[in-house]
Amino acid sequence: MKNKIIHLGYLPRWVIFSIDIAIVLFANLVTYLIVSNLTFKYYDTASVFQRTLIIVLTQVFFFFSFKTYAGIIRHSTLNDGFNLFKATFSTFLALAVLNYSHYYFIGTKIFLMPALLLMFFISFIFLLSFRIAVKIIYQIYIEASHASGYQRVVIYGTDNHAIALANALKAEQPRRYKLVGFIDKYKNNVTKTILDLPIVSHDTSIVKILAELNADNLIIADKNIPSKLQLLIIDQCLENDIKLLTVPVVTDWNNQRQLTKSIKTFEIQDLLDRKPIVLNTDLISKQIQNKIVLITGAAGSIGSEIVNQVIEFNPQKIIVVDQAETPLHQLCLDLEKKMNKSTFIPYVADVRDEKVMEQIFELYQPHVVYHAAAYKHVPLMESNPYQAIYTNVFGTKVIADLALKYKSDSFVMVSTDKAVNPSNIMGASKRIAEQYVQALAFEVENSAIYNTKFITTRFGNVLGSNGSVVPLFTKQIEAGGPITITHPDIIRYFMTIPEACQLVLEAGSMGNGGEIYIFDMGKPVKIIDLAHKMIRLAGFVPEKDIQVAIVGLRPGEKLFEELLNDSSKTQPTHHEKIMIAKEESTQEFKEIKIAINRLVQEASGLTTLEIVKQMKVLVPEFKSNNSEFTDLDS
Repeated sequence: MKNKIIHLGYLPRWVIFSIDIAIVLFANLVTYLIVSNLTFKYYDTASVFQRTLIIVLTQVFFFFSFKTYAGIIRHSTLNDGFNLFKATFSTFLALAVLNYSHYYFIGTKIFLMPALLLMFFISFIFLLSFRIAVKIIYQIYIEASHASGYQRVVIYGTDNHAIALANALKAEQPRRYKLVGFIDKYKNNVTKTILDLPIVSHDTSIVKILAELNADNLIIADKNIPSKLQLLIIDQCLENDIKLLTVPVVTDWNNQRQLTKSIKTFEIQDLLDRKPIVLNTDLISKQIQNKIVLITGAAGSIGSEIVNQVIEFNPQKIIVVDQAETPLHQLCLDLEKKMNKSTFIPYVADVRDEKVMEQIFELYQPHVVYHAAAYKHVPLMESNPYQAIYTNVFGTKVIADLALKYKSDSFVMVSTDKAVNPSNIMGASKRIAEQYVQALAFEVENSAIYNTKFITTRFGNVLGSNGSVVPLFTKQIEAGGPITITHPDIIRYFMTIPEACQLVLEAGSMGNGGEIYIFDMGKPVKIIDLAHKMIRLAGFVPEKDIQVAIVGLRPGEKLFEELLNDSSKTQPTHHEKIMIAKEESTQEFKEIKIAINRLVQEASGLTTLEIVKQMKVLVPEFKSNNSEFTDLDS
């Protein structure tokens, strides 16, 4: 029975059309019987058959005109009802015009006007009632056949967005959820209902409210809910195995049925206690609009998001550079769908290839350069220090030198919090790259020839980036566990990829050159707590369904990462989430530049230990942690 109802076919259009004509005939009969029993008398200008034929033919014409038969009866909407009204009212007007025209030219009327008006009301009511009846009967059948299969759900929120979502849930086919109520953070709505469903005030725990409504799913539709309250609700739901769902804000009110397809379970980035970032779009637009922009590492998680955000500011051209062919190809496929006036030029190229990079700069003369290409995995770089130097330092040097040579307006380097008091080779290589960029900024400051602004942006871990902890945990959960954590006390800062890239654009547009911009990363997150929340979000119980295994710190890893070194201070900017790090240096910038040049030139001939030793000279605060290079610190 269930499958028969699910796969119940739709009536052909000709059947619906025939039923509508039958309803019109019946309405005409009812009208005739009513009028015949009153003191009114029909004109004998035309017979009953002739009058009925004229009415039916006119109604047929307007049924075709407004396509009243085209809708699916069981899914009739207000729009379908309006079409019926237009068709029946147009019929009334057309017959009225015919009636008075006949009177004007012939001298007699065909129809009684009260009968025509009554006919209009009766036929419209009957046609509309037929659709409502079919809709209700179908809904009753569906409800009965799936009574035990629906997931009972409560919506948190009572605004227009929540109501649109509720209507979408009711209209969804096949249905997944049975809506049983609404929760409002205010008490003044508790005596009211929405769609015949109760509104419950959030003056007690969410768990208790859902238990009373016999629901085990909660959709948070209120986008104005305070972050602290939202986090409290999330924690209560996760601890009590209540499935949390969310949905984007309705932007297209004519496409609400698609809304249910956007319902998704809460993801870990939804749990960050962070306020939305507000960008200074005028400042960024002034820097990017109608300019040529070059982005290195463009196919990576950060680089590709920078590309997507730069597009919004209508650059003249975007040159995307990456050595990874397949990800770059995918990026190009995505760009083909988005680019309008701008054009994009992809290059499969390595930032360490001076010849190719110079050809690109010479050909396109980019105004703005975003340098996101880098090796970032700490354990791999611990065993490959030459590659860290060659890519993170020399690659940065190549692009920065070319930006200076070809007089780019600005060069923005994407760095990392691992460059602060580095405990590993990757972090130290990024700090050396920062030093080189600052050295160039110092040269520009003391030069009358160059005007390129060299800017560094520094932030922590990015949720969902390639190879980061969240995708790793997701795979481990899908595999049934265990989730591997290096230390139970390890803490990290996190932000989302869009957040990080938005701040990169903002910092790049506000910089004067030589600054290291650090971002407000919010509150640090304990990785073991992150793992437990991800397990619960996936519908499992930590340590019961999915185990968490402590595997020990990796080489070069530390428990807590900073955004500033011990001797640094910060100064605010006009953006509350962006600060400038004022780093004290014991060396002159020219000395640093000479030392970096020497390291890059000599690295290929040095042993691993010699490379690391030279890095520690350049970065005195580089103290290896849990590494074979720890002895060099003594």
